[in-house]
Amino acid sequence: MKGFISFKSPVFVKTAGFAFVALAFFYLGKHWSDDTYQQLLFFSSNSDLASNSNPPSVSISPNFNKTFDVKSLINDTREVELQPAEDDQSQLPAIPPSSVVSHSPPPLPAFAPPPPAVQRLGVVDENGVMRDEFEVGEYDPDAVDTRSNETKAVDGGEGATFRVSKFETCPVSMREYIPCLDNDEAIKALKSTQKGERFERHCPDKDKGLSCLVPVPKGYKAPIPWPTSRDEVWYSNVPHPQLAEYKGGQNWVNVDKDKFKFPGGGTQFIHGADKYLDQIQEMVPEIAFGNHTRVALDVGCGVASFGAYLYSRNVLTMSIAPKDVHENQIQFALERGVPAMVAAFATRRLLYPSQAFELIHCSRCRVNWTRDDGILLLEVNRLLRAGGYFAWAAQPVYKHEPLLEEQWEEMANLTTRLCWNLVKKEGYIAIWQKPLNNSCYLNRESGTLPPLCDEKDDPDDVWYVDLKPCISRLPEDGSGANITKWPERLDIPPQRLQSIQVDAYVSRNDLFKAESKYWKEIIDSYVRVLRWGTFKLRNVMDMKAGYGGFAAALIANQLDCWVMNVVPVSGPNTLPVIYDRGLLGVMHDWCEPFDTYPRTYDLLHAAGLFFIEQKRCNISSIMLEMDRILRPGGHVYIRDSVSVMGELEEIGKAIGWRVAIRDTAEGPHASYRVFIGDKNMR
Repeated sequence: MKGFISFKSPVFVKTAGFAFVALAFFYLGKHWSDDTYQQLLFFSSNSDLASNSNPPSVSISPNFNKTFDVKSLINDTREVELQPAEDDQSQLPAIPPSSVVSHSPPPLPAFAPPPPAVQRLGVVDENGVMRDEFEVGEYDPDAVDTRSNETKAVDGGEGATFRVSKFETCPVSMREYIPCLDNDEAIKALKSTQKGERFERHCPDKDKGLSCLVPVPKGYKAPIPWPTSRDEVWYSNVPHPQLAEYKGGQNWVNVDKDKFKFPGGGTQFIHGADKYLDQIQEMVPEIAFGNHTRVALDVGCGVASFGAYLYSRNVLTMSIAPKDVHENQIQFALERGVPAMVAAFATRRLLYPSQAFELIHCSRCRVNWTRDDGILLLEVNRLLRAGGYFAWAAQPVYKHEPLLEEQWEEMANLTTRLCWNLVKKEGYIAIWQKPLNNSCYLNRESGTLPPLCDEKDDPDDVWYVDLKPCISRLPEDGSGANITKWPERLDIPPQRLQSIQVDAYVSRNDLFKAESKYWKEIIDSYVRVLRWGTFKLRNVMDMKAGYGGFAAALIANQLDCWVMNVVPVSGPNTLPVIYDRGLLGVMHDWCEPFDTYPRTYDLLHAAGLFFIEQKRCNISSIMLEMDRILRPGGHVYIRDSVSVMGELEEIGKAIGWRVAIRDTAEGPHASYRVFIGDKNMR
């Protein structure tokens, strides 16, 4: 009995409990040290280990080779939300995927157990239906930032190296240089210039292309931000007073000390652009600016006050004019922050798709619409959306003089044969409407000119295509005319999407939605992590626009800018979809320069462009062209393959940009990197 009581003594209980715990830890340690599990060792040179077939084991800490800004973690707590989660850094965005993407984990040590099977997550599933759960991820804001401008040799892959020298500055005489429009040698060699051939593209030979950095005017300043820039710009940025002197009495533009000021007038805008727009809206209420009419074209735009004032009514206007005696019209327009490019009605199709514009406007635009049996108005007809409107403000509309009355009769006769309906003629403005389908064309008397174009003619084929003396047919399914109203049309896949020739085994609608979601997440991360909301963005160019998802994402983030969506000729022609969404765009070949003045864009964006175009074009030439059209203080964002990023980095430094390469670290996007370039004020 005494022995039993002794087992209940406090000393015995404590001793037994300690022994039990020790024995439990012993067996647990032995179990977890078994060869089938990763040993909890950082390094061991034990002789027993050395005698085994397995070499000494080294286990790497998850935080090995990572740096942390301790000061910011302690003091700058207000920026915690801006830092992407560490777990998400392997999910960095890349070029929009069009197929299923496999997410592979980083390699584990040889002694680790097999990893669990990873679910394949992509944009579309095996049935071609878009997934809702695919992720894009974010940037690593702590990525290495290199900004050296030294010339050096770079490994170009497979042992190849290249060396990039710094580019020299061009002569001062080239500060307004537009390569394909200032090619005097080619213009002098033209057989004829009677039809405006000298205002069209005549690009220099490849060995005579731009090889230097276009200089800025003396005293150049950072552009005045929008919306103030609508009404005034710095004189030193566009130091050309000739237009103000020539058009000063018409209230286009005035010089006021160190600024140009734009009163909103024009040749026909006697009471200002706003009153003029009100008059058009009252004449034809169905035009419905900002609702039915979202995209317009202003021909012979002057300083683009028509488009500048339409912007406040939710209308995007492409303002065009040739580089003629008023050669700086487009430069003024872009300095103001108005969508514009140099273009002319001459002998070739303009670089926009069929049925692009709900409204085309010409106010004393100096275009002879009836020449050559109306071939120029036939081009307007191609560009005008079915049911769209053409507004003409010119002397033949309202002046009763023999010559002008004759011109009006020619115009009235031509528009009748085009089946246009004269909706309203009031004061000095006449407005016609294009038919909704081909029925009127087919019911004209036999032999009526101009004829309908051949059914094989593609009205969206525009790159170096001559004007055609025929009426472009409208699609029999009504596509192009059946778009929804703004702003709903921005996010609804248009019917013309089905006509785009793409190599895809999945629904085009799914690809459209996937691209939109992809860029929405990308721009969300740009705004949150890279602080795009603080950029003074106004004129933006997407150099490989796809379906326009990048531009749509900027609108969704309420960034007050417009985007020139460029569709390269090397890929599918998606321009009709871009315009059906209510956006602007143009066809272009990046092996040639773009038709705009120097210093006209705040941001240039290119996703997947260089990997494709390196097979056709000189990468240095594209980068120099980007520098030419980029404003000092502007930004370049390139998302592309690792295989081209080294060359892009060295060219960017040779140009003089401040360059940062954002690594995508590991994960499914490890084959892509992000190039960020900032152009200094020089």
